[in-house]
Amino acid sequence: MKAIVAHHEISGPAHSLEAVRAARIEDAATKTLGTLVGQLFGSYVVTDGNGGEEHDDDLPGDVISFRTRVQLSLSAQGYAKTQADLKDLVSLRNTLVHHFIDQHDLWTVDGCRAAQDELGSAYTRIDQHFEQLRGWAEHMDQARRLAAEFVQSDVFHDLVVNGIAPDGTVDWPAAGIVRALREAAAQLAVEGWTPIAAAGRWIADRHPEQLPAK
Repeated sequence: MKAIVAHHEISGPAHSLEAVRAARIEDAATKTLGTLVGQLFGSYVVTDGNGGEEHDDDLPGDVISFRTRVQLSLSAQGYAKTQADLKDLVSLRNTLVHHFIDQHDLWTVDGCRAAQDELGSAYTRIDQHFEQLRGWAEHMDQARRLAAEFVQSDVFHDLVVNGIAPDGTVDWPAAGIVRALREAAAQLAVEGWTPIAAAGRWIADRHPEQLPAK
C-alpha cells in the first residue's frame, strides 16, 4: 500500500522528479495504515468517469515539467465495497495490535484454542487483502513501464517536440518548427519583419532537425 501511494502519481519540473519521488517515498513510509487507505481513495482508486481533473497551476511555466498518474477506476458499487473492505482491514489490524490479548484468555487451553482460531481467520482475511493490493501494485508497475516505453518512443518525441499527435494531426502552436520560427523572428526581425530565407538559414544552423516538412 505504501508503494502504491508513493508511486502512483508524480509531478514537477523534469530536473527534480527524482527528488520529488524520493520525498513521496519518505512521506508514505511514515503513514499509518488508516491514513494510507484514506489517501488511496479519490487519488488512486476512483469511480468510473470521476478520475479527477488535472491542474497545472502548481507547475512552473518556465521549465519542462511532467505530471503522471495511474488510477484504478471502479464502479460506484465496487468503489464502496472496496472502501468498506479496506476499512475493515484497518479495524482488524487495530484489533490485533491493541486489543487481541485483552479479548482472549491466554492462560487456559480453551482460551488459547479460541485465540488460535481467530488468528487463523484473521490471517485468511489479511491474505485476501494482500493479494488484492499486490495485484493493484503489479498493474500499476505495468502501466508505468508502458508509459516509460512510450516516453522513449519516436511518437512521443514527435508529440512533445514537434506537436505531431499519434494520429498525424499537428498542434501548430506547440509545433517545434513554429517555435523555431518564432525564435528566428525574435533574433532577426527588422522593423517587425524577418525574411524567410534568413530565418531558414538561422533554423538550419541551430535546429537542423526542424525541416520545413514538419
